[in-house]
Amino acid sequence: MTQHNLTVEKFTRYQTFVLVSLAVLQFMVMLDFMIISPIGHILTRDLAISTNQFGLIVSSYIFSAAASGIVSAGFIDKYDRKKVLCFFFSGFIIGTLFCAFSNSFISLLYARILTGIFGGVIGSVIMTIISDLFAPNQRGRAMSSIQMSFAAAQILGIPLGVFITDRLGWQYTFFLIVLLSVLVLGVLLIKLNPIREHLNQKTDKNPILHLWHTVKNKEHRMGFSAAIILGMSMMLQPFVSIFLVNNIHLSNAQIPIIFMVTGASAFFIMPLVGRLSDKYDKFRIFLLGSLATIVIVPVYTHLPIVPLWVVLILNVVMFAVIMSRMGPFQALNSMIPQPANRGAYMSMSASLSQMSGGLGIVIAGSIVSQASPESPLENFDVLGYLAVALSAFAIYLVYRISKLIKKQSERG
Repeated sequence: MTQHNLTVEKFTRYQTFVLVSLAVLQFMVMLDFMIISPIGHILTRDLAISTNQFGLIVSSYIFSAAASGIVSAGFIDKYDRKKVLCFFFSGFIIGTLFCAFSNSFISLLYARILTGIFGGVIGSVIMTIISDLFAPNQRGRAMSSIQMSFAAAQILGIPLGVFITDRLGWQYTFFLIVLLSVLVLGVLLIKLNPIREHLNQKTDKNPILHLWHTVKNKEHRMGFSAAIILGMSMMLQPFVSIFLVNNIHLSNAQIPIIFMVTGASAFFIMPLVGRLSDKYDKFRIFLLGSLATIVIVPVYTHLPIVPLWVVLILNVVMFAVIMSRMGPFQALNSMIPQPANRGAYMSMSASLSQMSGGLGIVIAGSIVSQASPESPLENFDVLGYLAVALSAFAIYLVYRISKLIKKQSERG
């Protein structure tokens, strides 16, 4: 692996502040999204809702977030990035507050839709701000740091949320998210500088035209295609715990250990991947992660009954190689659009990734099956082969993006 022509550039103090603030903000959004599943059994009991209704509550967030990202893409480049971020974060806080006050299936469903409309756009706005404030040879580390919020929500947020739910009630978990989010919003309003440089570049005045030109751009469509394929390739994740309990015969008490250890490993893995992405050719780092994914996924999906420590090692390795693709890809993906179109592009890219992820889960759900809730999960190996095929296709798409970025840099 040869060194890329970029040197690793240190973050300024202000960049570090921005990165920490945005990571904490993303942690709040991720926690709000992820906490629904582990407290689902309490929600269904307290609100007297069926499992089908609960599934609708979970999916409503995903689809409202995706729809909101597409609609907002035409407008998002017309305003100061700071104002856009604070607007959507304020809406997210209001939606989460409504979740805390919900007392029925309908009220919680509407609250989750509202939260998704605002919360689903925040991730793309954060990535856009990172792209505006961090040079290309800093973005691998910056974006990998933001992605660590997923691990933090898994390790710290979910256990804390479940603890509060058990002691005080599920409403107080949402109240805590609201309280902490208000504090983060206050810091951003006071300390975050306006981000307006993209406004100096000429763009379409009509939001619909701006969205249309973003979508029809051939280079943009290449990035969208890669985001869709990588989103779909995550189809294994929702079925991992069922596989480990019913096929590998781990106990329910051992599953949290698996996820906590795997999440903790991200605090070491993601910064390393980010630094390598900034020091070496980003596509090569993506390629190594993808090839390792192609090897480890079939091994994992064909596991026989093994001890807990074997599952821990394989789970950490699989998570590491799968996630090691995302930092380099996000860094490359952020280089495709011009700054004036970056907000619309990143919003569309995130929405397409969310929708394809949801579609991937639907497809996966139609492939795997169980004779009963206690019986082994069947066809999990088929999902592994499908994930491998998608990963191989993603290599080709990201290779083309890498070539495109090099041509853009040569043109200046």
